[in-house]
Amino acid sequence: MSHQPRRIAIAVFDGVESLDVTGPAQVFSTASRLLDRSGRGYTVELVGAGPAPVHCAGGVRLLADRTFADSDGEGVDTLVVPGGLRIRPEGVDAVVEAVIDPEVLAWVARVAPRVRRVVSVCAGAHTLAAAGLLTGRRATTHWATAEALAERHPDVTVDADAVYVRSGPVWTGAGVSAGIDMSLALVADDHGRRHALATAKWMVRYLQRPGDQSQFSAPLKRQSTARTDIAELLAWIDAHLAERLTVPDLAARMGLGERQFARVFLRETGSTPATYLDAQRVHAARRLLQESDLTVAAIGARCGFGSVHSFHRAFKRHTSVTPQVYRRHFTSAAAPVPAVTPQETRSIWSSRRTRRTGSLRSCATPSPARPGSSPTAPPPC
Repeated sequence: MSHQPRRIAIAVFDGVESLDVTGPAQVFSTASRLLDRSGRGYTVELVGAGPAPVHCAGGVRLLADRTFADSDGEGVDTLVVPGGLRIRPEGVDAVVEAVIDPEVLAWVARVAPRVRRVVSVCAGAHTLAAAGLLTGRRATTHWATAEALAERHPDVTVDADAVYVRSGPVWTGAGVSAGIDMSLALVADDHGRRHALATAKWMVRYLQRPGDQSQFSAPLKRQSTARTDIAELLAWIDAHLAERLTVPDLAARMGLGERQFARVFLRETGSTPATYLDAQRVHAARRLLQESDLTVAAIGARCGFGSVHSFHRAFKRHTSVTPQVYRRHFTSAAAPVPAVTPQETRSIWSSRRTRRTGSLRSCATPSPARPGSSPTAPPPC
């Protein structure tokens, strides 16, 4: 049975970030080529102010297929609004402002009610907000403009860390390359996760990030510190998450006292050792929940959590859902990681329980005490 391809209309304007446009376009094009010839894929068109070339922020020029004047949204399935960033250097830092093109804004406000789905990439969320499309919704944008979006539009719940956010028919993506992740999620929504994974593989995409993953990967966080010894320690921690890690051991590894180590770690990473360990273990667990057939208990053990309870508690603290719910939502067809046997799981946790004394205190985030009760010692990390 033949189906009409879904029309994707991408707005273009002077100063647009080129990857905000070409990233999604490439995903939809690749997805179409990998589908059979039933016409179930996509057609992509660029819509701009006129026939003149559009100058992207990086110097690349694009030609629009249609103009805003002759595009009323009729027959369009998905409207994509890319972002533009105006960067003003100030010393070693920079001030970043979102570009809102008035012609794009007017066009989006006019045609959005006629399309099935509206999508923004990067700072394009500012245009959606100005058009009133994000009112009462949760949204994300490039991390450098998230604070400005929240200040200018208090009626929008801004998630500054998410890769992309879906709020009904409106999808918003984070900076630049996140548009690729979000477009893969759109393909999954239209044609199933298996086809989205095939598209990602064809594009030599290492991993399709889920929307709730942080915009900053662990390698980027390691590179952001000016101290090579801290960067090396973070890399070592990430490679040894399953082991019993304590603040005294980590401090000794750097040749520092515990208090000095804690101060240096916080200054260089913006988090305590306990918080970093917790977040990285949850991040590793997410990967295994998506890509393996390991049981939840085995994943908790492999990622260094001291018990099923501590795993559930930490995972829900970071993602707001349980590991089981997360797995159901992000199940992938990827090849499974070799399973850990129940005996291995019991052995790992049993060995941890026999070594819980004292030194584990500083490596986990304690639960808040109930009113009128004494604070409890944190669980093993």
